[in-house]
Amino acid sequence: MKKLNDIKLKPSSTIKEAMLAIDKGAMKIAVVVSEDEKLFGVVTDGDIRRGLLRGMELESSIEPIVKRDPVVCYVNSTKEEILAKAIGKKIYHLPVLDDEGRVVGIEDVDALLESKVKSNKVVLMVGGLGTRLRPLTEHTPKPMLQVGNKPILETIINNFKRYGFVNIILSVNYKADMVEEYFGDGSRFGVNIEYVYENKRMGTAGALSLMREQLTEPFFVMNGDLLTNVNFEHFLNFHLENNSCATMAVREYEHQIPFGVVSQQEGKITSIVEKPKERYYVNAGIYVLNPEVLKHIPQDTFYDMPTLFCDLLEEGREPVSFPIHEYWLDIGQLHQLQQARDEYFSVFEE
Repeated sequence: MKKLNDIKLKPSSTIKEAMLAIDKGAMKIAVVVSEDEKLFGVVTDGDIRRGLLRGMELESSIEPIVKRDPVVCYVNSTKEEILAKAIGKKIYHLPVLDDEGRVVGIEDVDALLESKVKSNKVVLMVGGLGTRLRPLTEHTPKPMLQVGNKPILETIINNFKRYGFVNIILSVNYKADMVEEYFGDGSRFGVNIEYVYENKRMGTAGALSLMREQLTEPFFVMNGDLLTNVNFEHFLNFHLENNSCATMAVREYEHQIPFGVVSQQEGKITSIVEKPKERYYVNAGIYVLNPEVLKHIPQDTFYDMPTLFCDLLEEGREPVSFPIHEYWLDIGQLHQLQQARDEYFSVFEE
């Protein structure tokens, strides 16, 4: 996604201002937003030229020529979804919207097709014992269990590679030799893999203390037992656009109370709601962190990622959440592993 400031206009902006924005942005398009930053429409170089031919002046408002229903994509749109929309309609730049309809970027289709390699590193936590998946994990580490005719970890690495993230650090412990023997230096999979060896249980963030010198720019951290088709490029750009020090992917979780819930005041019933549903956002186990937060992580000891976010909050920092709505499955138990195997080929391409 490109920076928005250069190409952002209001409905009251003039033709001249639109021309300057399009020229500065070098994308032949400008986005028009309302006061609350929600998408109002887009203006292209062609729209302006047609407007001038109809007699509009340089100081005329752009509102009459704004396309009010442009093709858009969303923060959680996959690369394939974006390309299908754009190529089918011969569109080369799409506004990217968040869940509230606010514009957070512009997707450049040419850049997507080029699949540029990013230098940002991806840390995958793959050292867990997988005790809830025994007996399957007695001889095989959980990330190496087969889903879709390949290890879970291979699908995770391939998904990051798809968005240009090829510099992978695997934090290993339990049966690390099996992981290293299969993946090696990553060249067979088109990525670069380094290994960090945990000599004890270190939690979901503690191992980061062992790789401080390797993490010099915003980086991903992800649990090695997740299957998802999150757009990792949009995730990173969301983190950067929000100037966040730490961003956590969150997922909506719905829980239905199996009874009628009674509200009361001073012993008197005020309402009864039959089997209400409660909705929460839960930690999805995927993060983007700035190197500066590593100072909060104690050296070579147990430390969880939620603790890191709580410490940042106590310091007055403002971590950001990145809601995900696409496929996501935490493979922690046997029934979830079977679910992943049943659903794999309907979600992920070979």
